[in-house]
Amino acid sequence: MLGADAIVKCLEEEHVSCVFGYPGVAIAPFYQSLSESTIDSVLIRTEQNAAHAASGLARATGTVGVCAVTSGPGATNVITGIATAFADSIPLVCITGQVNSNLIGSDVFQEADITGAVESFVKYSYLIKNVNDIPRIMKEAFHIASTGRKGPVLIDVPIDIQNATISHFKYPESVSLRTYKPTVKGHIVQIHKVIKELEKAKRPIICAGGGVLLADAQKELIELAEKHHLPVVSTMMGIGVMPTDHPLYYGMVGNNGKLYANRAMNESDLLIMVGARVADRAVSQPDLITGNKTLVHIDVDSAEIGKNAWAAIPLVGDCKSIFNDFLQEDFSGDHEAWIETLNGYRSSMLRERKVNPAYVDPAAFIRRLSELMDDHSIFVADVGQNQIWSCDNFHVRGGKFFTSGGMGTMGYAIPAAMGAKFAAKDRQVVALCGDGGFQMSMCELATMRQHRIPVKIIVLNNSFLGMVREYQHYTYKDNYQMVSLDGNPDLSYLSKAYGISYLRAEKMDGIDEIIREFLSGNESCLLECMIDPLDLVK
Repeated sequence: MLGADAIVKCLEEEHVSCVFGYPGVAIAPFYQSLSESTIDSVLIRTEQNAAHAASGLARATGTVGVCAVTSGPGATNVITGIATAFADSIPLVCITGQVNSNLIGSDVFQEADITGAVESFVKYSYLIKNVNDIPRIMKEAFHIASTGRKGPVLIDVPIDIQNATISHFKYPESVSLRTYKPTVKGHIVQIHKVIKELEKAKRPIICAGGGVLLADAQKELIELAEKHHLPVVSTMMGIGVMPTDHPLYYGMVGNNGKLYANRAMNESDLLIMVGARVADRAVSQPDLITGNKTLVHIDVDSAEIGKNAWAAIPLVGDCKSIFNDFLQEDFSGDHEAWIETLNGYRSSMLRERKVNPAYVDPAAFIRRLSELMDDHSIFVADVGQNQIWSCDNFHVRGGKFFTSGGMGTMGYAIPAAMGAKFAAKDRQVVALCGDGGFQMSMCELATMRQHRIPVKIIVLNNSFLGMVREYQHYTYKDNYQMVSLDGNPDLSYLSKAYGISYLRAEKMDGIDEIIREFLSGNESCLLECMIDPLDLVK
């Protein structure tokens, strides 16, 4: 068995269904071996999108996504996708080809120190030097990526290692790493401390982040909130922890969150942050959430607790396990007056938008889209104004909401939706992006066509880099620089070139019929919505 065969065998042992990637000489042996496997391979059109597609698959299935690219520029191109996954704690294994082992450090053709380059945004990285280490390294990589605080792991494989013969292949049944022992079970003393605070609190609130989704703990969170009548808000990455219309869910917090969600968090006397980093988009001034309340911070990553805000009660562990511990305890509290106050805020503190009737109103469009989509659909928002409109207006019922939160990577939506649809063929998958982000990933329309991955794509067209233009509007008094997209392609011709159905909406009249036509069937479709170039998210 060659080293390349051993890598593929390891992927089979991990029940990997698909590898997204782009070939080159340094990764060619691996792809030759992969061609003899039952594992699918998808040829994306630029390497960073291989990681984004693997991310979409991982988020749709709860498994580890896999991508594989060649050395040099192939490896450096995938870095943005790796960093995006790291920022949002998405489990990936990224395999990169490398030049011959004896040439490493010689600056030969397409050599790059990729393990060094990604050091600050991977959970761990490997450079395989001995072909016999492949089974152990692959087992460790999948374990590290999928446990504790999840994230990407990189494996760099020189071409001579891929072509070398492994003396004995045995895939390990388990992993024991002396320096890596993630905490799963929450400490019972800390759990009882939190319960005591819940019993005496008059205005408690749970702020749920993406860690709740990564732990698949939505059911436990809802049960805990309903049992003890606890209100819940979420960060951007936590959208979907509860159905949007659940009476105990009060929306997204942060700079672009719901006004009443931010007020609820600020006025609480007990704030339970769970699976959230207390980062600047959710909490711009950490002192505000610690000055007049008790802060409980629950996270599987102990390094996050206290990093941005001091926690009175730190609680390390997997939130699914911790929620179950809370559910087994007998305690109560009186929060009825607090819930009534929050309901009053929710009904009265609504932002009013100034709508230009000559265009599609993106907020109203996204609300109506979410109402007409299947209950268990997957919606992927890109980055920019479209992301904020989506977070504010998309109603999650039983489905999933994906976006790039920590890194804010434009061009994420289409490849991530492609990966999600590949894994969840029976689910409706919609990607929404601006005209700027669309042009960063429109090459993947060819991938969708080649591999028959029917993603529904919406482009909000305002001929601007809208979020930057809005910043320049407020900060530089409309002195717009480098934000005009006047060279936009004609999407009707572009769609035709890729064999994709095309629809166009110019205003809200008849929008329901257009959305229904867009969502109908199981073929790819591109819907272009013309929106006011001067529209604002705030």
